[in-house]
Amino acid sequence: MNKPILIVLILITILSCKTEKSTEIIVIGTLHKPESNFNSEILFNILEDVKPDFILREVDSSFFTSDFRYKNVSTSNEAIASEKYFKKYSKTKLRPYEFEGRNEYRLNIGSRPTDGLTTKLLDSLNKANLLTAAESKIYNKYESLLEPLIILASKSPENFNNSTTDSICAERQYYQYKMLSKITNVRDEFSNRFHTKPNGEKISYRDGFQLVCDFWDLRNKTMAKNIMTISEQNNGKRIVVLCGFMHRYYILSELKKLTKGKKIIIKEYYEN
Repeated sequence: MNKPILIVLILITILSCKTEKSTEIIVIGTLHKPESNFNSEILFNILEDVKPDFILREVDSSFFTSDFRYKNVSTSNEAIASEKYFKKYSKTKLRPYEFEGRNEYRLNIGSRPTDGLTTKLLDSLNKANLLTAAESKIYNKYESLLEPLIILASKSPENFNNSTTDSICAERQYYQYKMLSKITNVRDEFSNRFHTKPNGEKISYRDGFQLVCDFWDLRNKTMAKNIMTISEQNNGKRIVVLCGFMHRYYILSELKKLTKGKKIIIKEYYEN
């Protein structure tokens, strides 16, 4: 090959590499229902500042038409804000990333409503002083970790979108999905109470709650993988992920592992 032409090709390659934009993923922890400190208008203003190319929702494909328009706009902050943003900036793309058929899946395997039934029973046993000292310590720790999160969730969005709050969420969910089962897996009250699944089969509170715990990991890992698939298919785009703020720590942790060595930047919505 002619030497000058070769040099030109090398320069073009170098310049194209330098100008290639990184994909940006911005995970925004939300409150699903409107509150004075966080509502659809506040979220819309955040989206206005971020200017995303994609907005990813914590819902599955059943919420969308084949061309990714909402079938119905729900009353959640995320639905109202993202629809308003799409109407103003029609080139923005809306996408789901949730575990497909989440609610039906949980009902069919029996993890719902055994999740609520189990925690209700745990609470009643604790209030009646029927748990052992070690069991009571676990349950009371689980309960106490919710209070600081309630306080943080009543403040401006930056207060529940940072690493400190993520750490509290991680500890609280660890107690819910790893530690409470240390009680339910050894006490007879949870093995001799049953719920009937849609198919007519019975499932014990103990087994149902273990499925709840397992699904927490499965769901969050699946959501992170779905986010990565969309991100890798859309290089150089700015992608906003909207999620309930209690999921944020898990999704971020998974994304940091999945994006390692890739040209993808994970950042906060308030970072330049």
